[in-house]
Amino acid sequence: MDLAMIASIITQTLFYSTPLILTAIGGTFSERSGIVNVGLEGIMVMGAFSSVVFNLTFAEAFGAATPWLGCLVGGVVGILFSLLHAVATINLRADHIISGTVINLMAPALAVFLVKVFYDKGQTDMIPETFGYFSFPVLKDIPVIGELFFKKTSLPAFVAILIAIIAWFVIYKTRFGLRLRSVGENPQAADTLGINVYLMRYSGVLLSGFLGGMGGAVFAQSIAGRFGITTIAGQGFISMAAMIFGKWNPIGAMGAALFFGFAQNLSIAGGDLPIISQIPDVYLQAAPYALTIIVLVVFFGKASGPKANGKNYIKSK
Repeated sequence: MDLAMIASIITQTLFYSTPLILTAIGGTFSERSGIVNVGLEGIMVMGAFSSVVFNLTFAEAFGAATPWLGCLVGGVVGILFSLLHAVATINLRADHIISGTVINLMAPALAVFLVKVFYDKGQTDMIPETFGYFSFPVLKDIPVIGELFFKKTSLPAFVAILIAIIAWFVIYKTRFGLRLRSVGENPQAADTLGINVYLMRYSGVLLSGFLGGMGGAVFAQSIAGRFGITTIAGQGFISMAAMIFGKWNPIGAMGAALFFGFAQNLSIAGGDLPIISQIPDVYLQAAPYALTIIVLVVFFGKASGPKANGKNYIKSK
């Protein structure tokens, strides 16, 4: 295996990992506040849909900046959908799993309906502006390392890694993060100390919506290139597995997302690799989803998330 092949594997792994990193970090914020957000899949769907519509509509006006602006649009739409989940679980005290499942069922149907209304067909056209490849000035000229990590790579991946580091700092080194974690561990105790439990939980859920929507937008504008019913296809659930595998820690979630991204890359490019090419394609294509199930089965029972995670808080108690 030559250097070019290794560089290609690393680059493609970064491409597939980026949406997972962003969405897994979003889920971490939500669950650290005590709200289980299984609606990440639906949020990613709406983020992907809105970013593609934005890209198709404004590509001529914004040019190369269109995908980045599309990510922000996807994040805002993700906030709107996560707001539904926040109101249902925080104010109306609905079951977190049921609320998230409703979002997962509603989002794809709504998106496909809107695609039919806007474009009169089942999926959109290919977007004119994508993220593509990026080479870092100076760094790409470093021997070996530059070829592997900084030449013709994914710029959104490095942004996602930076976001993961910032998220870790926010959660573990700031007053906001301490309050967020305290609400997820013991909301009654946090309330007695003057912390607004509802506000912190809203913050966690809305952050998950923004990052999840961005994750969907990145996937649509760097990998899929269009929007259809199968564009996301389980990426939100894989992100949840990465969050659990990473023990509700942004850095751990990022590492798990890179692992799942590598698995997805093998399912696509495994046929060109020694030894792996001998494995039937059907097994390679199923590998990311099989690994997700295995991780959830093996680690979910052992992982200890926030103690108040999934429990509705009633202020009067």
